[in-house]
Amino acid sequence: MERKIKIKSRDVSVFYKDFKALHEININIEVNKVTALIGPSGCGKSTFLRTLNRLNELIEDTTTQGQVYIDEHPIYNKDTDVVALRQRVGMVFQKPSVFPMSIYENVAYGPRIHGIKNREQLDEIVENSLKAANLWAEVGNRLNSPAARLSGGQQQRLVIARVLAVEPQVILMDEPASALDPISTARLEELIGELKKDYTIVIVTHNMQQAARISDYTGFFLNGELVEFSITDEIFVNPRDKRTEDYITGRFG
Repeated sequence: MERKIKIKSRDVSVFYKDFKALHEININIEVNKVTALIGPSGCGKSTFLRTLNRLNELIEDTTTQGQVYIDEHPIYNKDTDVVALRQRVGMVFQKPSVFPMSIYENVAYGPRIHGIKNREQLDEIVENSLKAANLWAEVGNRLNSPAARLSGGQQQRLVIARVLAVEPQVILMDEPASALDPISTARLEELIGELKKDYTIVIVTHNMQQAARISDYTGFFLNGELVEFSITDEIFVNPRDKRTEDYITGRFG
């Protein structure tokens, strides 16, 4: 069966001033799959993740070369609507960053920005997004309470609900469980497994066991290079590159 590709990067390099952080990355990311990016700190995996919705442009003196295609559309063309791009390609960061407002308003924020004012419509979006993020059962009866009162794990699921509310096609996650306890991490991993039915997910993780548990494909980054990219089982059981094997078996990193 032919793989349906959602995202393609072609010869993507990123420079921070004169430092070359990424070296000609070529990768195909399949639709409705979880792709994990692993590697030691500073290897370029988060930098690559940010190339997929042009977030690196918010960092001063950053230059990106090459091209990224989403559904065959080049996103680094001058006429790309970057706001619309970031709506389609949502981002979940390491630490949950809830807005200083109610649970309801956190989720309604994105749809409001995109012009939805009808209260019934917003109510439906909020409920559906919280249900999709496995949070509705816990917060549905207190939507007007401050989001900051939620636990860390709940806040991270609220951030995911906020991303889902603007109907993305791709969800990028940068170490989304690193600040969570084991129970919250397990819930988040379960949620990722459910979300991939409807979304393409790319996740950066330091936790190799997590990558092995939740991802369909894994890419191993080292010193700004994509050393190896394959089906997750193959990467962990039968890596082709000695550097991948050394990293997975704990010889470095």
